[in-house]
Amino acid sequence: MNDVSAQILHRLSQAREFLSGEELCREFGITRSAVWKHIGVLRADGYDIDAVTGRGYRLKSLTGRPVEAEVIPFLTTRRFGRNFLYHRITASTNLLAKALAIDGLPEGSVVVADSQTGGRGRMGRTWVSPSGVNLYFSLILRPGVPSIRVPQLTLLVAVAIHQALSKVASSLIPLIKWPNDILVNGKKLCGVLCEMQSEPDLTHFVVVGIGINVNQTELPSVLRDIATSLFLETGSLFSRPELLASVLNHFEPLYDAWLHQDDLAFILPYLERYSLLQFQDVTVDQLSRTVSGTVTGISRCGELKIDSAEGQALLISSGEAHLRKKQS
Repeated sequence: MNDVSAQILHRLSQAREFLSGEELCREFGITRSAVWKHIGVLRADGYDIDAVTGRGYRLKSLTGRPVEAEVIPFLTTRRFGRNFLYHRITASTNLLAKALAIDGLPEGSVVVADSQTGGRGRMGRTWVSPSGVNLYFSLILRPGVPSIRVPQLTLLVAVAIHQALSKVASSLIPLIKWPNDILVNGKKLCGVLCEMQSEPDLTHFVVVGIGINVNQTELPSVLRDIATSLFLETGSLFSRPELLASVLNHFEPLYDAWLHQDDLAFILPYLERYSLLQFQDVTVDQLSRTVSGTVTGISRCGELKIDSAEGQALLISSGEAHLRKKQS
């Protein structure tokens, strides 16, 4: 879809009644023939548009795809999502966003795909990315903070996603699994992957990749016991454009507040209230060791606080945490 077609779509989505061809010509500085061609482009892209002689054009329905024209009506942000790049299919929104960030794409830019062929999670895992049902998007950030603070962003994003989910699916009880997942009923609903380019005292950019299982009605057999979707949990379909916008709407003020703080202290009560691991017995797998103990909280810098089985108070900055089964 070209820029003018997208602008006409946005204008049609705002109108309550028919918009005349003459009005569209005047507004966009194009001919009636050009208006008709753009309407044809939109129809070919799946939009149901009425055309009535003497009355003009009326948008009957949207496609539900997370495209700019369908996301913008839900946005309340000042800059996040205002530069929007949508692809029907790409290898990975994070890979594409990193390349664009290197080329200078501004902070707040969002790269969205309807499907990914090479979606990735943490530790190199594959993120299954079918088309037409879920959200896969990456946000470019340029925080003027030392690189040591950047890992805190994962939890900051998790809070924004949790808040967005609580708004659009109020019947759910999602929990945040340190450091980067959202779970419902013990199954993974959402994952976050942050990647950065930096020097010790300067962060050039951060790309935040987010995958949320939204309207997926069936999961591969290998994932059914560990993953879920909003549809599978509620039996209802959800607007992907509205959910994407809600994540951005919640994240922008959190991010702006974080830039003026020294750490995550201002959201620790929220993180601990909705933490899956709080006061649970866990095992954390790290590259060179495995740590077991009881989670007592999250530090101001985002580390997991654990009282180890040996009685030590530990701060865990990275790793894969697993709930330990209680002995019967």
